[in-house]
Amino acid sequence: MDVHWSEQTAAEVPADNDWLGAREAVRLSGMRFAKRRADWRLGRWTAKHAVAAYLNLPSLAGMEILPAPSGAPEVFLGNDRAPVTISISHREGVAVCAVAGPYVALGCDLEIVEPRSEAFAIDYFTAAEQALVAEARESDRPRIMALLWSGKESVLKAMRVGLRLDTRSVSIDPVDALLPDAESQWRPLHARHEARVFDGWWQQTGPLVRTLVAGGRAELPAPVCPAWAESSEMKGSRRS
Repeated sequence: MDVHWSEQTAAEVPADNDWLGAREAVRLSGMRFAKRRADWRLGRWTAKHAVAAYLNLPSLAGMEILPAPSGAPEVFLGNDRAPVTISISHREGVAVCAVAGPYVALGCDLEIVEPRSEAFAIDYFTAAEQALVAEARESDRPRIMALLWSGKESVLKAMRVGLRLDTRSVSIDPVDALLPDAESQWRPLHARHEARVFDGWWQQTGPLVRTLVAGGRAELPAPVCPAWAESSEMKGSRRS
């Protein structure tokens, strides 16, 4: 299974809303808080670039990303569902979107490495995950906890249930998480919820941890960028 991704920052989002569809504009107008509006616009801008590249579309025209009843984002071209599955995440002015073919259980998440308490691990992590945190050097524990939490978020998105499910029902096994040179490379991640197995990948660059999971064998995630973006106002959509 091929999985692709695209990442952008808030600085790359246009100031105007001409690139939004009519239904998206209505949804944006109902958001009261500036941060929520900015995060939502960044996520949509990033996702539209990923979809345009994946489907080899000449522009973003006619594309809308609307919430399913579960809240998961779905892509429409006009009134028709696009033959893709996407997942979106954003943190601190950065957004990432994963994209794959239709009917794929797909989830991605972006987290900041920051201190989390022992109580957080007890409340949200399995016994095996808590043991992994305890095994890590003290200086690496914030990274390990961010990675585990991000992996759980990705799985819950792939299942389209979000945090309505107990995070301890999802187990995360990030390969090479304890290696000191783990930064910058995509590395395998295995996850399970009861009998359901997810394959995926994780990556860290600086303070950001990314995870991506799919319900099936996923190849190494490939960055995507529309060809027209390199010579337009949308230049810079690919970040890897």
